[in-house]
Amino acid sequence: MPLENRSVRVGLLKAMPAKWDVEANWDVFEAQFTRHRDSGLDVFVTPECFLDGYAVTEADWNVPRFRSVAQTLGESSFIRSVLDLAGGSNTHIVFGFTELKNGRFYNAALLVGRNGEIVGTYYKTHLQNHDRRYAPGRDLPVFELDFGTAGVAICADRRWPESIRVLRLKGAEVCLLPTYGMWHLDNEWWMRTRSYENQMYVCFAHPNVALITGPEGQLDAKLQSNVADVLVHDIDLATVTDANHLADRRPELYGILSDETHPSRQDPFIPPAVDGDGGN
Repeated sequence: MPLENRSVRVGLLKAMPAKWDVEANWDVFEAQFTRHRDSGLDVFVTPECFLDGYAVTEADWNVPRFRSVAQTLGESSFIRSVLDLAGGSNTHIVFGFTELKNGRFYNAALLVGRNGEIVGTYYKTHLQNHDRRYAPGRDLPVFELDFGTAGVAICADRRWPESIRVLRLKGAEVCLLPTYGMWHLDNEWWMRTRSYENQMYVCFAHPNVALITGPEGQLDAKLQSNVADVLVHDIDLATVTDANHLADRRPELYGILSDETHPSRQDPFIPPAVDGDGGN
């Protein structure tokens, strides 16, 4: 007997943001979201740090300038507008931006519910040399939404199999993945592998390509171009199961994965707090 369909309509923003220009990037986001708001979207995902254009890597980076494009929850008019758009369109939104919190900058993905309320915020956990001006996140949460259980990861997080596996073992049926970095064909195969090894969906939103991979490792949908657009695609969460290789895991053999004393283990770099904002 076929499983009951659990269809979820996903919208993935594919647009190249401008460095440092939060106003221009907001206009692109709002225009593309508004164009598709009557499409029955269940969730809409932007690329990584879309609001500031992922300016953290720029040679002209400095603290005052970065502070000027960072957002503080409860104070940002842009975040307030994201909440209004979600509530006014009955759509979950995953919004990529730089957050200033407790005196430090974070690479953040804000998850907003259909009701216009914040469900949670994910902070990028795996930072590379180019983005260590951010403080690292310390958790891999999953979120119970009305259509199913979702995990969120950001860009480089996908390169460690453990990240997506943890989300799956916590119950995630889909990983919503704002990104800015690598987007070549190899990456497409990596995402197909993440989906296959965890028997779940991965929804990859990047300035140059949007793609969705499914539980059997298949490429479900892809949009690649050099113009702003949105990939709209329905996924069926009824096809996400714990059968086969997930059910046959041998966790008792994997203890070394959580061995913090292993020589390969390094403590994450924590940047100093921004002057004048406290922190701890």
